[in-house]
This record gives sequence, C-alpha cells and structure tokens, in this order.
Amino acid sequence: MTDLSDLGSSAFWRVNPRDSDPVETREWLDAFDAMVEAEGRERATYLLRRLLDHARKRRVQLPPVLNTPYRNSVGLADQPQFPGNLEVELRLSAIVRWNALAMVVRANRAHPELGGHIASYASAADLFEVGFNHCFRAGEQQGARGGDLVYFQPHSATGVYSRAFLEGRLSEAQLAHYRRETGTAADPAQAASSNPGPLSHKGQGLSSYPHPWLMPEFWQFPTGSMGLGPIQAIYQARFMKYLAGRGLLDTAARKVWAFVGDGEMDEPESLAGLSLAAREGLDNLIVVVNCNLQRLDGPVRGNGSVIQELEGLYAGAGWNVVKLLWGSDWDALFARDDDGILLQRLHETVDGEFQTYAATDGRFNREHFFNKYPELQALVAHMSDDDIDRLRRGGHDPVKIYAAYHAAMHHLGQPTVILAQTKKGYGMGHWGQGKMSTHQQKKLDLEALRAFRDRFSLPLSDADIEQVRFFKPAADAPEMQYLHARRQALGGYLPARSGVAPRLEVPALAQFGRMIEGTNGREQSTTMAFVQILAQLLKDPVLGRRIVPIVADEARTFGMQTLFRQVGIYSALGQLYEPEDHDELLYYREAKDGQILEEGINEAGALSSWIAAATSYSAHGTPMLPFYAFYSMFGFQRVGDLIWAAADSRSRGFLIGATAGRTTLAGEGLQHQDGSSHLIASTVQNCVAYDPCFGYELAVILQDGMRRMLQQQEDVFYYVTVMNENYAQPPLPAGAEEGIKRGMYLLRPSPLGDAASVAAAGKKIPRVKLLGAGTILREALAAAEILEHEYDIAADVWSVTSFTELRRDGLDCERWNSEHPGETRKSWVEQCLAAAHCPVVAATDYVRAVPDLIRAWVPGKYLTLGTDGFGRSDTRAALRLFFGVDAQGIVRAAVRAAAAR
Repeated sequence: MTDLSDLGSSAFWRVNPRDSDPVETREWLDAFDAMVEAEGRERATYLLRRLLDHARKRRVQLPPVLNTPYRNSVGLADQPQFPGNLEVELRLSAIVRWNALAMVVRANRAHPELGGHIASYASAADLFEVGFNHCFRAGEQQGARGGDLVYFQPHSATGVYSRAFLEGRLSEAQLAHYRRETGTAADPAQAASSNPGPLSHKGQGLSSYPHPWLMPEFWQFPTGSMGLGPIQAIYQARFMKYLAGRGLLDTAARKVWAFVGDGEMDEPESLAGLSLAAREGLDNLIVVVNCNLQRLDGPVRGNGSVIQELEGLYAGAGWNVVKLLWGSDWDALFARDDDGILLQRLHETVDGEFQTYAATDGRFNREHFFNKYPELQALVAHMSDDDIDRLRRGGHDPVKIYAAYHAAMHHLGQPTVILAQTKKGYGMGHWGQGKMSTHQQKKLDLEALRAFRDRFSLPLSDADIEQVRFFKPAADAPEMQYLHARRQALGGYLPARSGVAPRLEVPALAQFGRMIEGTNGREQSTTMAFVQILAQLLKDPVLGRRIVPIVADEARTFGMQTLFRQVGIYSALGQLYEPEDHDELLYYREAKDGQILEEGINEAGALSSWIAAATSYSAHGTPMLPFYAFYSMFGFQRVGDLIWAAADSRSRGFLIGATAGRTTLAGEGLQHQDGSSHLIASTVQNCVAYDPCFGYELAVILQDGMRRMLQQQEDVFYYVTVMNENYAQPPLPAGAEEGIKRGMYLLRPSPLGDAASVAAAGKKIPRVKLLGAGTILREALAAAEILEHEYDIAADVWSVTSFTELRRDGLDCERWNSEHPGETRKSWVEQCLAAAHCPVVAATDYVRAVPDLIRAWVPGKYLTLGTDGFGRSDTRAALRLFFGVDAQGIVRAAVRAAAAR
C-alpha cells in the first residue's frame, strides 16, 4: 500500500496541513471548550462567525468550511433509542436479502441472457428495511393519498419485490418470473403459472426496474434512467408545498424519500435541483445516497472521497447534511481516540483504498489500515482479526440508520441528504463484496450460496440452497407478525399505486365560442389562441383551480404575461419586494398561493414539475391539469429522457410546443427551429401529438384531451404545437370535429367538382389531394388556388392535425385484420382518401419522415415535402421557399405527380 502521509498531494494533507505547534493548538482548543461549557453553543457559533469575518478583513485564507470530519453526524450522545426489535429485524432483513438474491440467481440459471443485479440491493438492504419498518408512511387522508412518496434506487428493485412477497402482495410465481413479463408461449411455465397474487398484471412476471406502466398497481415512479429520480423527487416535494400553499391539499405530514447511488450522482440531473430545494425550504424531502464507493467499472472516486465531495456540494447548496459512515462497533474506537489519529487515518484514505478494505478480511485491514501508525495499532490491540472484520459501515447498522433517519425527519427549514457509507455486495464474501466486477454479478456457485446462508444465519437446508428455493416463514412466525404489525402501524404497504381519482367535469366545446367562431378576418397566432383558452380555463368554476401553468422563463415570449396578474406566480415566500413594473397593469406578481410555476431557464426542472402535476391524480388522489409551454425545439430535444419518464409514469397533462416548426420562428435560426419533435413524439406510445393550424382545431383538441384525461381517466398526455405566426382564424367547419380528433378532415373540396361529377360530364381534369399540417396548411390552401387557376388541376385540401394518430389508427386496423380474418377494417386514412384514386401530396413544417408515417395507408402515388436538413435564419417566406414547402413548392410537386399519373 502507498504511504499517503509521505505524499504532500494526498487528499487528506492537501486540506489538513501538519500542526507546527501542537501545544499552542491544544491551548486554543481548551479555551474554546471552556467557553462552550460556560456560555453555550449559540455563543460559540456567534464568536466563530465574528472570527471568520475578522479573518476575511485581515485577508487570511480560510479553510474549507463545507466539510465535516469523516464520522457520523449524529453522535452517540444524540442518538435516539432504536424503536424496534433489532433481533427480529435482522432476521427479516436476512430473509429479504436471500429472496432478492434467489430471484436473480434462479432467473439466470434458466436464462443467462436475462441479467440482473445482486450487489446493489446487498449494499442498500438495511437502508430500505429500516425505512420500511419505521419511516415510510402509507395510508389515506380525507380521501386523498396521504402517505410518503419513495423513489427507489432502481437496481435494488429485487429487494422491494422480495419484501412484497413476504407481505403477501406478490406470489412465488411472480418472483420466479423476474424479468420475464410477456407470458407468451415461448415461456410455457410462466403462461401456465397459477396463483398470480393480488398485484397481478399481464404476464405475471416482474419488471427489471420500477415501472408504473408495466406494474401499475405497484410502482409509483420510474427511476431506471439514472439521475431522473433525484430531480423528480425534488420537484415532487416542491409540488407538494405548492398544493398546500394553494389550499388544495394538506401535505404537511408527508415526506418524499429518494434513494440513489453515489455513482448516479455524476448525472447532471442528480444535482440540477439542489439549489431550488434549499431555496424553497423543502424540509419534506430526504435524499439517501447509498455510498458504496463503487460504480459499474470501478471506484466512484478512486483518488478522492465521494462522500466529502457530495457533502460540499449539498452543504454549499444549502442542504442539511447527515453523514452515516460507521456502525456502532466504531463508537468505542472513536471514544478512545484522544489524539484524533483514527480520524486522521480515515481522512487520508482515498475511496480506492476503502474499496480494497471492503473486499478483504480483518487481517488485511489490520495490517494495511490500522498498523500504519503505532497509536492506531494500540487502539485495536485488544481486537481479533474477526472483530476487525465485523466492523460495520454505517449503512449496514440499523441503529445508526434509524438515528440518521430520525434526524432527517425532524429537521426543519431545509432538505436533508443522508450520505450512507456501505459495501457493494455486502455479505457476498470474497465472491462479490467490494469486487470491481460486483455490479455485473448475477450468478453464485453453491459454495457462495452456502456462505451467504451462514453469514446471515438463514434457516435453509443444503437442498434449499442447491435449488435456490425462496423462503417465506409461516404466517404465525414472529418475523411475519412483526413485518405486518410495523406496516400497519405506518398505514399500510409500500410501494403501492392507484390510478383512480375523482372525475372532473370539463367545459363543453361550445364554451370556447371565440375560438370556434373565428376572428372575422382579424389576424391571430395559435400561440395567442392557446393563451386565451388557458385564461378562460383558469376562470372555470370547476376546473380553474386544478390548472397548473408552467413556463421556463418564456411567459412573455408566448404572451402569457396576462396571467401574472390573473393568478400570480407561486413562491413559498410570497413577494418580498416591489417589482420594477409594479405600476403597470400586468406587473410581475409572486404569491404564496400563486398558480403559475415559473421555473427559469430550466427545461428539465420545468418538465419535472409538469410530471409531478401530471401524476398528482395517482400520487395524491388529487387530479390536476398541467400546461407546460416551451419552445418546441427545447422540449423533446433537450429533455427527451424526462418525456419518456412522463410516459412511464402514466402522466396526464398538456405539453405545449410553442413557436413550433422549422420555418415559423424565422430569424432565430437553427438552434431554435424545430423540425423533428413530432417525429420523436410519435415514438412515445401514450403521447397524443397534434399539429393544428387554426384556433378552432386547437380548441377541439384541448377539449377532447381534457375529456379523455379528466373524465375518462385515460393514461395519456398530449403534445400540441402552436405557432407565433399571425393570420386570420376561420370558424369551425360543420362536422369537422371527428376528423380533427382522428387526425385529418376535408377542409376545402375543389370547386372544380368531385371526381364522379367531373367524369360524368365527360371532362378530363387532373386531380390531386393536398395534405397540409400546422402552419403549412395555409401554403397548401394557396397551392390549391394556383393549381386550379393556372394549371386546371382540381385540388382537394385536407387538414392533417396528427400524422401520429393516423399512423396508430392504421396499425390498429392492421392488427385487428390479422386477428379477425374476414372482418376487414379500413384505417381513417383509407376512408378519407379512397374516394378518388389520385396523387396525394403532403407538406409539413417538419422533416419528411413525419408525413411518411402514413405512407402504408395512402392509396396511389404519395409525395411528401418537409424541412429536412439544418435550419437557418431568414424570413418565413424565404425559409419555406428554401425548404420547398411554400405554395410554389407544393404546386411543383402536385404538377409533377399529376403528370406522372
């Protein structure tokens, strides 16, 4: 081992220079102790602050102040009494550990391709079990969901399944089919399995990671994508404060828990919301970082200390930091460490060494850690190698874990992070504990399984071990009675999800009169039409309070500043200043009961807020209707992973892609022009995407979306693009509603007559069908006029509000026809376009792959126009000319198609 005390650049000595005068130092410390004893801690804090201020004035370089010693934050004297039966809890924890391990080992014996993780839950098991036994509250409050919300570390899902099995909520058949969910003929054992358990779903298998879509009665939050759990937990905690501030729900007694790995903290989203959490005083939030010091390939910080680093980050952001580093066996060592040599040795040890100590035995640890200094040798001279081997890290000691949790739950005014030190693969011995390859380990041989049994004193026979049988004590066993009693005392079982919420009445379409009647020649953008609809909805006596407007510092861009005065901007502090524009009618107004969530330039944070609101029907039993308006380019492109999380979460709400399209934003150029969001939206199965051109289309879409989400309680969310281009808004054509909702309708039949009448008159007039979407629909209308007046080509114009919905309808019809021979269904595209077999030309403000989505169901020749390639700055007319989606470009394509027919 390297002697780090000889290296001036070591992690410890860089911030802890050697003492040049220990006697003087001791005198200062003794004087400080005497002052604390005589005048108290508050006086000591005041003097320290004055001393720091004085040092700054004298230009004395200050030491790092955001790190505390490498020991537990909750001292032995402040440690609360452990409230449970420790012996029973340790037996329960051992059983849960075994079943979690057995799930993975059994799955990979049968199908090695399935994969899985053993080591992550092995390190986090005690952190979870103390929470389940003493902290995680469930239950109902006045008809709303009143329990805590827990974001589980995804790789530890097996442990949550294992506990649910003991609770009777999952069956042995489900555990036996971990990571096998389809229940298809390829897996006859699963298809034939019985007794699916009360939380059954199609296929009976269990998803790899927490997933509300795959297990809708079990998992609340999808956390499998690293980093998204922490940021969503932060904004969920803030949303709970928002609900309380607006008087919608009492959330004062509830907590949000987020369990994450230390390696996961390298994801930018993991740290993105830290300052907001502190700024908002989210004392309902507890983040537990499982610091096993290892990621997939090796140490998280081999040459440093991830715990000290994270402490500095969280403390610097304003969080309450609780270190949970050492188990109870270390208390006596710290108490006898009068000279601080043990603490010095811990500080100078980098994480790469700690990993090695985790992977080796007591003899190795004595030789390489304790024997470095004579004082340390003496400190452990009375301990055997086995005693040293049994020295636990804090994350494996339920007594210390509860002390940390208790401190976090009772801390006020700040969010709390618990930095819990553990060993990856804890209990797996030399087969996996602390090894570089531990994360990928999914198999153990018989010797390793027997050693695991013996390590945790499990009542399993050699035959049980050989068959890797699940173990569940009898219902009247002390462990089982204790498990159920603790959960009943905490209000029920977790995790659990409900998709049922009160149904809300939504305004009828007729109530959007201004939109469906048109503007009588006055020009208006669909962005402004959206703002007017939103303002009207906010006044609705039933729905108004449930609306959650969300913006990412673009409210004025979208013309939403009228809402500042109408409903205010939410702030936990209210408004402590007089805004610069206070004398204007639409001044910037913050309020404790404000309704708008203004997230700043932070698309990830805004979308996390939107997800919290869009899942409120499930998490809180309180349906809300969020509208998040953003530059469409910065929605799907920048935070696509969070949009998938929204889909996985079964979100219900509206994403409004404002200033949408590649040619409507004109001068902003490439990095603001969106040509692909509708293509990406089409890949998200429960995202209903529309690209309307007119205000009446927008009104129909929004009203139908509200009906589906709030009345029918469908687990869908809407992505609707609106443009900032002004033009006259026509009235709603009679009978167009169904086509608007299904994806296309005939907006302008050719005045040259339909195909049948033209043929009957003996004329030979070429005919085309023009499909236009979004703002390019107006170019298609102009092209139809040119075709008829200059080329004598009849042109019907269809408004396509959603190529995505048309494609899904076509696929549904294909699936139906394949499953029901002789009962042929036609897609909506076929029904609309089959009347006249003529060329079809489709144009959008997006890449050609968007209109290509329906190519399979378009009869005859089909040409698509779009804005492929990179965007650029210019006028709208010039951009459309450049991409060939203007009226002349559509005309050229139509003439070419008609001539080739």
